[in-house]
Amino acid sequence: MRTPARSLVAAALSAALLGGGLAACGSDDDTASATGDQQNSQGSEGTSGGTTTAALTAQGTGNPFADAITAAGHMPMTAKALAGGIATATKMKGSAESPAAELRAGLTHLLTEHVYLAGMAVATAYHAGADSPEFKLAAEAVDDNSQRVAKAIGSVAPDEEEGFLTRWRSHVTDFVNYAVAAKTKDEAGKKKAVANLGAYAKSSGTFFAKISGGTMKAADVESAFNEHIGMLAVAVDAFAAGETKAYKLLKSAAGHMPMMAEYLADGVDKATKGEGDPNDEASTLRANLTDYLTSHVYLAGVAVFTAYTAGADSAAFTAAAAALDSNSKDISKAVGSIAGKDKGDAFYDSWSKHVSDFVDYAVAAAGSDQAKMDSALANLNAYRSSAGAFFETITNGTIPSSAVEEELKMHIETVAGVIDSLKAALVK
Repeated sequence: MRTPARSLVAAALSAALLGGGLAACGSDDDTASATGDQQNSQGSEGTSGGTTTAALTAQGTGNPFADAITAAGHMPMTAKALAGGIATATKMKGSAESPAAELRAGLTHLLTEHVYLAGMAVATAYHAGADSPEFKLAAEAVDDNSQRVAKAIGSVAPDEEEGFLTRWRSHVTDFVNYAVAAKTKDEAGKKKAVANLGAYAKSSGTFFAKISGGTMKAADVESAFNEHIGMLAVAVDAFAAGETKAYKLLKSAAGHMPMMAEYLADGVDKATKGEGDPNDEASTLRANLTDYLTSHVYLAGVAVFTAYTAGADSAAFTAAAAALDSNSKDISKAVGSIAGKDKGDAFYDSWSKHVSDFVDYAVAAAGSDQAKMDSALANLNAYRSSAGAFFETITNGTIPSSAVEEELKMHIETVAGVIDSLKAALVK
């Protein structure tokens, strides 16, 4: 599974990244390709024990970054369904389906995704070169996310959407410039990028204070953005230096975004006198599940990317797998906080096995071993039934097993599609 990495030539990297930047990537057509056109081949449907058991078929386009967006994009729907069922079963305060809950969960997904896509783009540039087809696809995915963040802002401040997108793209380009400087040990370049990012944080404070009518304080927003900038910069430094702690740092940087989403959603909700409460128990559960499940998809993608570029026996892959396992523990603790520690532990055992099955699928895909790929998919198909039964039990039937199985069908097929596309792009 080990593939030789192309050397990173500083001049080419600077020309490709500084000349066009990520801001130039991603037309409307690119955005459309990044969100859909999945293969439509589906397995046959059958029944077993009264529940749906569909044969699974990997759904990929050949573009691993677009496929990651598709796979992760399904997670907010899963989080909404689970949070709604759990909230009803446990008589949790608030609503997981209010407009306020929708706003907080949506921002949580988009901002968390922003960090992971940025990290994957940097890793791709460092591995394949900024002039490579692989990096172009990664850059388009980052810009796809930028456009969706801007649309979310435009939904509450329509006149500000275009200007916000321009500024947001500019801060993404500044991160790219920082990554270039970090890799080439250009301290002056790093300082310039940090200064630009600091100015962006300040202007963001002014922007959000304006659109919220002062509900959000400029200094608070500026501080939140500066924390985001600092955490992601530290992760980029670690990737540039080839340090294994980069994966943990990337997860930490992404883990800061739900707090930012919570603050922004609360400010917008108060300013617009929106329906519901983004901070009630049910809204919080939905936002947390959105964070954890979105991170699960991207951390799985990062782990497979690392296995295909550094080798499955590398220290880098061990670190990437540890970050993925940390996410599994996050999800299990969330389940345990509602269903009890014993059930949380049982969920962790089962969830970890499904993660291992994805790894098995990735290893088999790298070797073009169709029989082992089919075996891994069969194991994942079996996991759907056990997970469905688990959630039906802990919610006393509020969440039917069949509904969970259907959600997991899409999840498994799209993540398998990401793996297939990563293999096509990276394993030569």
